[in-house]
Amino acid sequence: MSPAATRSRVKRATLNWAWSFEPALSGGEVARLLQLLAALQQTPALGYAASASGVSYRAAWDLLRRCEAALGAPLVVKERGVGTRVAPMGEALLQLDSAARLALASAQEPWEQRMQRLLAPLAVAAPIHLRLIASHDLALADWFERLRGLDADLQWRGSEEALAALGRDECDVAGFHLPELWTPLQTAAWLGRWLRPRTHLTLPLMRRCQGLLVAAGNPHGVERLADVSRRGLNLVNRQRGSGTRSLFDELIVANHIRPERIPGYRHEEFTHEAVAATIAAGQADVGFGIEAAAVRYGLDFIPLVWERYGLALQPDIAASASGGRLLRALQGAAWRRRLTAMPGYAAISARPPGRWEDFSA
Repeated sequence: MSPAATRSRVKRATLNWAWSFEPALSGGEVARLLQLLAALQQTPALGYAASASGVSYRAAWDLLRRCEAALGAPLVVKERGVGTRVAPMGEALLQLDSAARLALASAQEPWEQRMQRLLAPLAVAAPIHLRLIASHDLALADWFERLRGLDADLQWRGSEEALAALGRDECDVAGFHLPELWTPLQTAAWLGRWLRPRTHLTLPLMRRCQGLLVAAGNPHGVERLADVSRRGLNLVNRQRGSGTRSLFDELIVANHIRPERIPGYRHEEFTHEAVAATIAAGQADVGFGIEAAAVRYGLDFIPLVWERYGLALQPDIAASASGGRLLRALQGAAWRRRLTAMPGYAAISARPPGRWEDFSA
């Protein structure tokens, strides 16, 4: 391998650790278990949680059974009409793992810095051309159309796909969103599935409101989420892996609604605009998305929850000329005025990128 090829592969040094329960469970098995349990905290549908964890439904059940047998305690509980939820032992494992990662991050940092200094002569300059993968958002889409002089590509994918791509170094910046009601521990556990302390930074960009989109005049008299299943309304959903889909699944579980009771639950679209357009065309009765999409297509909107949208990136990207220009543009007065003018948005006080554990602060 040539020196140039080697330099192109070395960007940063990280020190990682993993649990292992000897002699029953290897570090890899425990890591997959914790990822699966974290996914189950977001949705009680094991199939979706298994997919988000990168394993099959059968492999997920096999892993749970082996781990429960090894630990001698149930990790999940199946409830009729609800799905699979994390049992107290599983919750305790996730909390302890999250706390341990936060505590060990400060201990690992000096060693990572020493390794980084050793590798510094081999480091390559941060790219001028930025690769962004982000969860779809109308304010961000409109802003990028008007942003001049920034050499960047923007692809719309789900929040989980965007963060996973950043973790695999397939993009430079990832856009994601999560509910404001989440505790710092929930936020850290979720982001920790893809991001690493001291390796990735996050930057909250804005607040936005999500809720139910219905035809103009609300012909079906929808007032709350329960009305969707109770009245047999035809839904247009967002795709699996998107933050909006995960949020919708959380809400229907909290309201004791089974997905199979919602006509059209498996009808998926990949953007908020596509959901709104489907309803405006009369091809669905209701959807779940942001208020700005409803207003753009002349629909009515029933607000349900506020969330926080932000970016995740690496420190070298934030420090680069292109990254710095992007961040300044997304924290400037013009950006804030744009958010104020759009329905269902609110600005967040400008601050530099920080630890992803503090995203909700």
